[in-house]
Amino acid sequence: MSDQPETRPGTETVDTVSVRRAPRYYRFMAVGLLVGVIVSVVLTFSFPEQDDFTRFQVLGFTGLFIVAICVALAAVVALVIDRTSRRRARTVAAERVEEHEPHPGSEA
Repeated sequence: MSDQPETRPGTETVDTVSVRRAPRYYRFMAVGLLVGVIVSVVLTFSFPEQDDFTRFQVLGFTGLFIVAICVALAAVVALVIDRTSRRRARTVAAERVEEHEPHPGSEA
């Protein structure tokens, strides 16, 4: 056994890439969903109950609209953060190494 590592034939390429931090859209939208549900529950139970509708019917109606609005606002916030992160993007050199396995029976 040799102390030197085994070398494999391969190719190296160097490219320039843009590196930046980007928000996770589904996380922002999940927070918007949670905020919308909480706001709907608070609004539904902070007013007196009406004779025409039960509290849960009112919760369903208000929740439908408030949750949709909050999710949309959270997505807009994520888009704004994504646009501002593009300004802080850095360009770096990335080295890509592709290693090729030798064919069986061929000598390296």
